Amino acid sequence: MAAPASQPFVMHGARDAMAGGLGHIEEQVKGIEQAVVENPGLAFDLAKTLVESTCRSVLGERSVAYAATDDLPKLFRSATQNLPFLPPTASDAADVRKSLAQTLAGLNMAIQGICELRNQCGFASHGAGEPRPVMEAVQALLAAEAADAIVGFLHRVHRQDRTSPPPSGPSFDENGPFNDHVDEASGPVRIFETEFRASEVLFQMEPESYRIYLSEFDENNSDAEDLADEETQP
Repeated sequence: MAAPASQPFVMHGARDAMAGGLGHIEEQVKGIEQAVVENPGLAFDLAKTLVESTCRSVLGERSVAYAATDDLPKLFRSATQNLPFLPPTASDAADVRKSLAQTLAGLNMAIQGICELRNQCGFASHGAGEPRPVMEAVQALLAAEAADAIVGFLHRVHRQDRTSPPPSGPSFDENGPFNDHVDEASGPVRIFETEFRASEVLFQMEPESYRIYLSEFDENNSDAEDLADEETQP
C-alpha cells in the first residue's frame, strides 16, 4: 500500500495577518509554505524575512521610528515594547505582566534561533567556503511554525489595539504620593537647561509602565497598612 501523501503546510497566523492588511507578505508566506518541503534551507531565510517584514509594518503603522539597518532581534524588541500585550482589564496586574514578559522572552529566543539557523543553514544567506549542513523538512517546519506563531500574535495584538477604544488610564494629578515616590527615586530628567519631573515623563511617554508601577506601589502600601493594623491590634 502506498504511503499517504503528507498534508501541505499552511501558515494560519501569517495568513490571518495577510487578511488583516499585511498583503505585501503574501509572496513570503507562499514561499515558506512551499520551501518547507521542497527547499528547507530557503525556509529559514524566508522565515526570518517574514518576521522582519511584520515588525517593520507594525512599527511603521504605529509611527515608531526604526533604522533600515536594524536587525531582526532589535526590530522584535521594539515591536514588543510598543504593543499593549495586556488587555485593559489586566493592565495593572504586575504578576501577569511579569509572566507575559517571560513568554515574550521565549519568543525572542525563538527569533534568535531562527536567525542562527538561517546563518548556519540558510540557502540564501552569507556565502560560505564549504558545504553547509543539509536540513530536512522537519527542521524547516520548526522555523516556519515559530515564525507563523510570532507573526500571527504580533499582528493580532496590533490590530486589536487599533480597533478598540482607548482604555481609561489613571490620572496623573490624583496620584501625588506615587509621583513623589518616582521623583525621589529617579531624580529630575534634564534636557539641556530644562528639568522635567521623572513621574511626568513616565506618565506621558510610558503610560502602560506608569499604570503597572502605580499598581505595585498601591499594593505595597496596602500590604504595609494591613501589617500596621495587625501590629496595633491587641
